[in-house]
Amino acid sequence: MTDSRLDPVEVHLPEDHAARALAEDAREGLTATPKTLPPKWFYDARGSELFERITRLPEYYPTRAEREILATRADEIAAATGAHTLVELGSGSSEKTRLLLDALRSAGTLAHIVALDVSATALRDAASALAVEYRGVQVSGVVGDFTEHLGLLPGQPPRLVAFLGGTIGNFLPAERAEFLDAIRAVLKPGEWLLLGTDLVKDENTLVRAYDDAEGVTAEFNRNVLHVLNRELGANFDPADFAHVALWNADEEWIEMRLRARRALTATIPELGLAVEFAEGEEIRTEISAKFRRDRVATELGAAGFELAHWWTDEANRFALSLARAD
Repeated sequence: MTDSRLDPVEVHLPEDHAARALAEDAREGLTATPKTLPPKWFYDARGSELFERITRLPEYYPTRAEREILATRADEIAAATGAHTLVELGSGSSEKTRLLLDALRSAGTLAHIVALDVSATALRDAASALAVEYRGVQVSGVVGDFTEHLGLLPGQPPRLVAFLGGTIGNFLPAERAEFLDAIRAVLKPGEWLLLGTDLVKDENTLVRAYDDAEGVTAEFNRNVLHVLNRELGANFDPADFAHVALWNADEEWIEMRLRARRALTATIPELGLAVEFAEGEEIRTEISAKFRRDRVATELGAAGFELAHWWTDEANRFALSLARAD
């Protein structure tokens, strides 16, 4: 078999993209009422390491549940899609998709792997590893934001776009609709989307998954303050903020927040900003929406997809949806 072709990594983000985006999000979110910060700012090197620890915690079931489904259903996914190209959005190290890639390779259809991520370093490492592991397959890396650069993705049809891990739950409903519309706009009729969604379940199980006994998720949540301190010269003391995870039953999502333990003022010199907190005031740092099958089918349908297959783990905690572009 011939060696893989590792394409040059395509970079669609300017070098200062992250710095400008962080400054904009911090200024907008920390001057709003209530205060907010997007969850993507958890993930510097330390934050990524903390999240890897979270995925191994006994309370945090989504990663294990999704892997269980993939291990059981990957061959079915490969047979249903006949995909020549697998596109993973927010690929990171692409570890999640190895089961899919192996199934598509075994089915004899896999010709092209496309990985999209905002981190050029992580993406280059992942693409190089994939090129070694999947010989005879073309490998492309795209440095971009999956909310902005979907139209630039390469790959020969039929394509299978994978958006795993329940990350879709971090979007507000209007953002989800916009995102699904954008994916549908770049796919041809008959191409595929594989979507991972965490499911609605009892409140105790959900809250424990985001507030573990070891306090790893609390450190992960507070890591956003370390990022602000390092990148924007802020003077937050993370110890001044308590980690809060709660279930919003009306919206059916988990909210993570940072709650000020005392009245305080934090300065952010890079923004010329002083941020005042009353005792007990909170910053919402993440939502993680949980889903029911009918909501997933409705939102996919509104974007121009037909839900073709719905699979859950044995305990019915997590779902993978395979949807066909109409």
